[in-house]
Amino acid sequence: MRVVFMGTPDFAVATLEEILSAGHEAALVVTQPDKPKGRGNVLTPPPVKECALSHGLTVYQPKRVRDAECIGHIKEYAPDIIIVAAFGQILPKELLQIPRFGCVNVHASLLPKYRGAAPIQWAVINGDAVSGVTTMRMDEGLDTGDMIEREEVRLSEDETGGSLFLRLAQAGAKLCVHTMRLIEEGSAVYTPQDASKATHVGMIRKEMGQIDWQQPARAIERLVRGLNPWPSAFTHINGKTLKIWRAKAEPGGSPKDAGKITEVTGKELRVQTADGILSLLEVQLEGKKRMDTEAFLRGYKAAAGMRLS
Repeated sequence: MRVVFMGTPDFAVATLEEILSAGHEAALVVTQPDKPKGRGNVLTPPPVKECALSHGLTVYQPKRVRDAECIGHIKEYAPDIIIVAAFGQILPKELLQIPRFGCVNVHASLLPKYRGAAPIQWAVINGDAVSGVTTMRMDEGLDTGDMIEREEVRLSEDETGGSLFLRLAQAGAKLCVHTMRLIEEGSAVYTPQDASKATHVGMIRKEMGQIDWQQPARAIERLVRGLNPWPSAFTHINGKTLKIWRAKAEPGGSPKDAGKITEVTGKELRVQTADGILSLLEVQLEGKKRMDTEAFLRGYKAAAGMRLS
């Protein structure tokens, strides 16, 4: 099929690669504009743009897909289908009506659960046993269109936002190509979502990583995994930021000491929470490299009774 592909972050790259591998023609790749990143505010292209250019594809980076100029430009490419994967903007009706096979979205959750911007991280933070991907015929709403196919992915006990991201990206890519085949054959089945079961999740922001020691240890441990690698969970020790990359939740202790280091072993910092102990296994002090707690303790004097804020 002749495809217009719309996507922006790493998650979408796998789908674009799979579409090309399956022999489809990516007539145009639409992605978000380059953005300044890092301390030097260097203008950086999105991952999908880099992937598209490496394949010699035509790239288009409109600020607003709702603009008439953008809609007209995409229409000129006469796509059979528009595939959308984590693009970052809601498509208007005029755009949805362009391709003869419609617009299909690859969404990283088992819809109608986790409509919205960050379904992958929230699946880990909320302690879900199962996540997955859904292909959906797009409408004018936010992830509200009819479902075509779904594939479940079971989370491991040490699943992070980063590891689930990679697994769902690959699953979504393969599911997308299979869905495209069903659509082209005329055998795709479109199932309306049960709106009464829908949940919505917002964007992940840096401040969400601030650990509240008044929360249970298990909830904090899930937060640590869900926000790994970005933006990461963090606390403060002696006025400096301490990122926590890996931790273990255990029962015990008294909630009145929440936030206090209860024990320092050779390999762990054990911190009291509102319910249970959180053992810090891998950390990163402000201005330092990420390291296991054993290495951290060789260069930092932490003691029982110190409080993390």
